[in-house]
Amino acid sequence: MKFGSDLNAVQQGEKPFSDFKDISGSVGTGAIELIENGSPAYRAVYCAKYEDTVYLLHAFTKTTNGVDLQAMTTAKERYKLMVEEVKNSKKGAQKKPKGKKKRRQ
Repeated sequence: MKFGSDLNAVQQGEKPFSDFKDISGSVGTGAIELIENGSPAYRAVYCAKYEDTVYLLHAFTKTTNGVDLQAMTTAKERYKLMVEEVKNSKKGAQKKPKGKKKRRQ
């Protein structure tokens, strides 16, 4: 399995080496599924370079011939958590520390 190398390539702005599929419509904007077929088959779902970070949302052994609905539900839930985390970190970065107020005498 070479998903680690794939994610490193994506972090560097390159395309993954493995086969991949855009699954933005079912998980969220920028979601990509890495594909390694075989017996067993493996999948990894990540969000490509969201705020300069590659978020790995889910990795699993594929057990069905069709769409693994449970795995996609997990990826979608984690995508929502990721968006919330990014939103909260932006809020924290925007707050400037307040200086000490001088007391009136």
